[in-house]
Amino acid sequence: MEEAILTFDRYFRSFILSRPSRRRLKQSGILKERVFGCDLGEHLLNSGHDIPLVLKCCAEFIEAHGIVDGIYRLSGITSNIHKLRFANFIYIIYYILQ
Repeated sequence: MEEAILTFDRYFRSFILSRPSRRRLKQSGILKERVFGCDLGEHLLNSGHDIPLVLKCCAEFIEAHGIVDGIYRLSGITSNIHKLRFANFIYIIYYILQ
């Protein structure tokens, strides 16, 4: 019984040590970055993007096909909405004038 455990241990160690690294699997295209079902921060760190690519593609599709009415709506008290719009307007002007 002990010999079988030692044989399995040797086999398992050789299997683990002979496996290619995660980096090598990514370089060869075998291992792809997960998009769904993973931590968002980890995904953004691994992909090097600020916004998930799938979200960017969806937004570009929606904007390209002109179905944006009501999607980017601000909900809430009207006075707060006007304050937000004015603040964004000031920021845009500041950015343009730099």
